Amino acid sequence: MTFTIWFVIVGLLLIGMALGGSVLRRLPVTTSVLYLAVGVGLGPYGVGLLSLDHLDSSEFLHRLTEIAVIVSLFTAGLKLRLEWRDPRWHLPVRLAVLSMILTVGMIAVAGVAGLGLSLGAAILLGAVLAPTDPVLASEVEVESPQDRDVLRMSLTGEAGLNDGTAFPFVMLGLGVLGLHELGNFGWQWVAIDLVWAVAGGLAIGALLGTVIGRLVIHLRQTHAEAVGLDEFLTLGLISLAYGGALLMHTYGFLAVFAAGLAVRRVEHRMTPGDLDEALDDLARSGEETATRSETAPLHMAQEVLGFNERLGRIGELALVVVVGSLLTTTNVTLQVLAFVGVLFVVIRPASVLLGLAGSGASTLHRRLLAWFGIRGIGSIYYLMYAIDHGLEEDVAATLVAATVTTIAVSVVVHGVSVTPLMAWYEDRREA
Repeated sequence: MTFTIWFVIVGLLLIGMALGGSVLRRLPVTTSVLYLAVGVGLGPYGVGLLSLDHLDSSEFLHRLTEIAVIVSLFTAGLKLRLEWRDPRWHLPVRLAVLSMILTVGMIAVAGVAGLGLSLGAAILLGAVLAPTDPVLASEVEVESPQDRDVLRMSLTGEAGLNDGTAFPFVMLGLGVLGLHELGNFGWQWVAIDLVWAVAGGLAIGALLGTVIGRLVIHLRQTHAEAVGLDEFLTLGLISLAYGGALLMHTYGFLAVFAAGLAVRRVEHRMTPGDLDEALDDLARSGEETATRSETAPLHMAQEVLGFNERLGRIGELALVVVVGSLLTTTNVTLQVLAFVGVLFVVIRPASVLLGLAGSGASTLHRRLLAWFGIRGIGSIYYLMYAIDHGLEEDVAATLVAATVTTIAVSVVVHGVSVTPLMAWYEDRREA
């Protein structure tokens, strides 16, 4: 009977997501806020249909969040229609490297001073909570490939990059805790976990995305083959980039993001003329757009992006409901609530302002970037990854409380503020 009830619940959620999306865009609330409330209602304090223990369910949550994150990272890459050397990468790279390192350090200090964590556990908490989220940040990310807004591009690029650049600090935290080999004086961490894993992941993803993107377009333009079933192309490239990167002991998250960027770069270089004109041509041309020389690249990229966005919405629904359920089984203390407040009010703004010092970003952009440090599913992945690598139960409980509370607060405060703030921002930009 319980399984049957779940069919009804999932059906209602999916239908509600389809029917209510356009209505919610006009309200000061996002779908994630509603999903979180559903998760709380389904948890032990509600109807009791969903009760997950962070230790017993760590492997399940690890894999579920892993899938959701790589789908969202590929989507983020496809949205950014930029060349590798485009100067608009300047802000996202600074946010994903400088600001993220500062965030890890400041969270580690707060973890030791405010939560009583050891140095290794505090570094691990910093790495878990430092990345912004590509799953829950869709309202502030690039809306389409022709979107050139500085704020949206910066947040999209940051979320795409820092889900991978946080991984070295996860390994550092595990190493300080004695759960990962760092090598003498940390040489193994620097050479393997930092340099090779980051550079290798980006290179593998870029290579696979470029080769497969060009191959598909060549087959369509020249032989009218490999047409249709773009869903399989999407899932195949994501799986190949992610699995190939892991086999080479590099970071799969960076590889998937780079693969999405590479596919979009191939389309950018092979689509003639202006993008808006090309999209209009794509809309008018009918079914032959998949094989026409002028429209085949854009058709492939847009079909893959559309499928990925829908898949990401389903992942968002499932995982925010899970976060809501976890919240009801988490011991949320005053220390944890104070820590979360410090993270959003002090640490995120300070890391952004310091990381962007001298960048030329406007005051308006810096302030909004400082606020929209949305935390989400990537943090759950890193946390479950650490638990599966032998994190002690008491340390795991503290980190789970801090992480789940941070995500829940982020879903609510950012979800309530995003619509009015982005509307205000659009008005300011037009003016």
